[in-house]
Amino acid sequence: MPPEDIISASFPICGSGARTTCVVDGDTFWLDGIKYRIADIDTPEIGEPRCAGEKELGEQAKNRLQSLLNAGAFCLKAGLRDEDKYGRKLREVYRGGQSLGAQLVDEGLAHRWVGFKQSWCG
Repeated sequence: MPPEDIISASFPICGSGARTTCVVDGDTFWLDGIKYRIADIDTPEIGEPRCAGEKELGEQAKNRLQSLLNAGAFCLKAGLRDEDKYGRKLREVYRGGQSLGAQLVDEGLAHRWVGFKQSWCG
């Protein structure tokens, strides 16, 4: 069972300045100066997309994650690994016992993480 929903913050989209609490893309965000990667999903790339469709869907995923994080208190649940190779904290995000990552998957904005990236381009 996920922990209690006690985290609440205002999440803008990250800009070029210092990153404290903001959304980077559809599966990465900063909270209180710590960078998190949502562990159970993979969203389309916006920095180095492989096609125009991936970039467009990635922007939608980023905006949707921002909306979900700003919608109310949530909790972070650690998995088997604490960090990825980029130093991001790996966490699943829950609200009311429901995975926000699974919601992004259900909405077609993310793939369930299966250990490798899946293509978003045809």
